[in-house]
Parts: sequence; structure tokens; C-alpha cells
Amino acid sequence: MKKIYIEFKWAIIFSITILSWMLLEKTLGWHEEQIANHQWLTLLFAPFAILMYLLEMREKRRRVYGGKMTWMQGFISGIILSVFIALLSPLAQYITHNFITPQYFNNVIEYSVTNDLMSRTKANDYFNINSYMWQSAFGALGLGIVIAAVVAIFVRKK
Repeated sequence: MKKIYIEFKWAIIFSITILSWMLLEKTLGWHEEQIANHQWLTLLFAPFAILMYLLEMREKRRRVYGGKMTWMQGFISGIILSVFIALLSPLAQYITHNFITPQYFNNVIEYSVTNDLMSRTKANDYFNINSYMWQSAFGALGLGIVIAAVVAIFVRKK
């Protein structure tokens, strides 16, 4: 457990940060008036995600590997972090859509149907809590592994 404590700690920090980001999105109207721009505006979170992977790997390098870390050690640490984030992401989605922005699904469904982007049936199937929980878990795992591979290049130190 001691070996993966750092990854677990940073997964919790990541989850709290994503919840804070959701609150910011809601406050800025990205889930209501600005919902048309939500898809690309939410990408602004990417630098924060990368920063958290960077900080986690730097801490791992300093505390566990004595200031030295190979790419593989960094990559494995990032994969473990990604797994923890993926496991916590359904809970973050639940909190987001039940407490922070409970009307999000209705808003995005109406926007999609009104603008002929999807039929109501497809929109209802895509924009719901179960779908978003699965999407967030697999998205966190997939993107996390890519971020881990890239960040590990910059964190490695001999």
C-alpha cells in the first residue's frame, strides 16, 4: 500500500479538482446558456490534468526513487494513477450530476435535439448518468495512459 499511496493521494486531488472545475463550468454558464460551446470549453481542463500527472510523478521520483526515475517507472506510476482516477470518476460524475449541475442532461438533450444534432432517443441514450459514468471511467483510463506516457518522458532522471 505504501508504494501506491502517492498515486491514490493524487487521484483524490484530481477528483476534487475535477469537481471544482465542474462547479466553475456551471458558474460560467457552460451547462446552460453556453452549452453550445461546452464541448470545446471543457478541453481547457487538459493543462490542469497534465499538471497533476506531472506533480504526482515528481513526488514519486523524489519520495520513492531517490530523485531518479526511468521512463518505465514514471509510466507505471502514471498508469496506477489513471486506474485510481478511473475508479473514482463514477463517484465524481454522480456528485456532479446530482448536486452541482442536476439540470445538465436536460439542457444538453434539448440543445442536441433542437439543433438537429441527435434524435431525442439517441440523445437520451447518450446523455445520462450511466453513460457518463462509463465514459468518464474509460476516458480517464485511456487519456490517463497517454498523458502518463508523455509526462514520464519529461520526469525521467538518471
